[in-house]
Amino acid sequence: MCGIAGWTDWTQDLRPQREVIENMTRTLALRGPDAEGIWVAPHALLGHRRLSIIDLAHGAQPMADASNEVVLTYSGEVYNYLALREELQALGQAFTTRSDTEVVLRAYLQWGEHAFARLTGIFAFALWDERDQSLWLVRDRFGVKPLYYFATGTGVLFGSEPKAILAHPQVRPVLDASGVAELFALSTAPTPGHGIYQGFYQLKPGHVLRFDANGRQDLVYWSLTAEPHSDSLADTARQVASLLRQVVEEQLVADVPLGSLLSGGLDSSAISAYAAQALGREGRSLPTFSVDFTGGGEGFTPTPWQSSWDEPFAQLASAALGTPHATLAVAPEQVLEQEDAVLRARDLPGWGELDSSLYLLFQQVREHTTVALSGESADEVFGGYPFFHDQQALDFSGFPWLAGKSGLWELLRPEVAERVAPQAYMARRYQEALAEVPHLAADSPVERRQREVTYLALTRWLPAMLDRKDRISMAVGLEVRVPFCDHRLVDYVWNVPWSIKSVAGEGKSLLRNAVRGELPEAIVERRKSGFPANPDPRYLALLRSQLRQLLIDGDSPVFDLVDARRVGELLELEQPLPSPRASSSPTAGLAYLLNLDRWLRLYQVEIRL
Repeated sequence: MCGIAGWTDWTQDLRPQREVIENMTRTLALRGPDAEGIWVAPHALLGHRRLSIIDLAHGAQPMADASNEVVLTYSGEVYNYLALREELQALGQAFTTRSDTEVVLRAYLQWGEHAFARLTGIFAFALWDERDQSLWLVRDRFGVKPLYYFATGTGVLFGSEPKAILAHPQVRPVLDASGVAELFALSTAPTPGHGIYQGFYQLKPGHVLRFDANGRQDLVYWSLTAEPHSDSLADTARQVASLLRQVVEEQLVADVPLGSLLSGGLDSSAISAYAAQALGREGRSLPTFSVDFTGGGEGFTPTPWQSSWDEPFAQLASAALGTPHATLAVAPEQVLEQEDAVLRARDLPGWGELDSSLYLLFQQVREHTTVALSGESADEVFGGYPFFHDQQALDFSGFPWLAGKSGLWELLRPEVAERVAPQAYMARRYQEALAEVPHLAADSPVERRQREVTYLALTRWLPAMLDRKDRISMAVGLEVRVPFCDHRLVDYVWNVPWSIKSVAGEGKSLLRNAVRGELPEAIVERRKSGFPANPDPRYLALLRSQLRQLLIDGDSPVFDLVDARRVGELLELEQPLPSPRASSSPTAGLAYLLNLDRWLRLYQVEIRL
């Protein structure tokens, strides 16, 4: 997958600053453990860390054309690169490697900005064009691969993660009022493009930014559009199955070992089924992996977000598909031991044990494979989350996953809350999101609202999930692919009427109908069950003890933002703290505050409200 970094400046000669780009690039070593490359020009410095997936012996980056006029630093996978390569060769482009990187470079040389919409895959890359001294930043349609940038006034800094930009000597980590609002009010579904740190931005999914000495242009090469859907229920299910099978088979391309994450849920099981079938035709097996907690499902209580314990279903799916399967058992102490590693991977406060247990799972997966398939994003595409089916959430005049829920903003100190105005901030961001939603004039009120909720899920909720998966997987040098994010599949399902997506109020009934016959019926009919929280009471006790110690010490930077008295009262009453996640648990709020404190200390974040 790789990591990229760069610095452009149109007013100074950057060649003496090679050490700076080396330091920026080195921060991304975990993303690309196999090789490092630096490219230097008078007004551009580019860096690259490589995780070798395709054409292992070649494809070194940054990659330039023969005249050294155009150079590319690239992270990602373009799944249709072989078809594009053939087309480009027919047009006269000559290749020296078998890599998809060179296909991206030569596509730009052949088609310019029109090349980007031809790419199918997950990617984030930068192109420096010496011919007109321009920088192009490009990101895939759903933001599966990250790309941050920071405008300096005379140039641009960019990197796969904030840490690369923070390594620049002119940049300091600063948190302003909008950053506080994002962390305390919208941590589940952050605003597209917001980089949390002051002056930091993320390139929006499906967007291209072009910079030169005269300014910048923001181009959109893909977005959701509303189109009529005329296929019957049966034809729609067949088309979804066909598209999904095609997408999974395309994403099996790799010159390194490949496996699949298998929780036993509908989504991961469907992806694993199609992958196992395709590999089986070649005489290859598909290793699968899941996570469990010490003690298994003892004390497990079903919730709307987690209907059942994963492990029995993971074993059922593996047995049915004939996959060699490994389960990682996580103890409470192990979760706490990974907190700093996860924080440094994210560069921002995360989701507590959900992050740490995922990190431990990915560590194990990486011992066996370099690439793993995931069922991520099926709930957003097919309407699987509880808020798609809860009338209170649908009627709520805000982000539907926040209906009837308290939030971390309730813990802000009064003077901080006055400056940040978190509820007004949420309302403004919600209205901005609604204004983007494409509709059909013929949409019924029910169809109109479900289209809005699906759009919110795909553009606000999903990016946070993808960001988490990218950071934690890349921290162990693992590439995770997400077939449900293929734009052809999403474009099709986005326009399917809600009456087909959800028959008789059933979540993801379209997907169930599409894959029925490929999986055991118990898995096809299994209700939504998210990534499991740690049920062990020892973990809750450890978190409470740590937070009490922060209150006793009295010097924690987190209490510059959070009302210590209110936190102390909740601890004394042994009541849960407000959670940053819609799928709350007794540990979620505690873990987030502790993570926030550690982030403020470790990154020496300055708060400016």
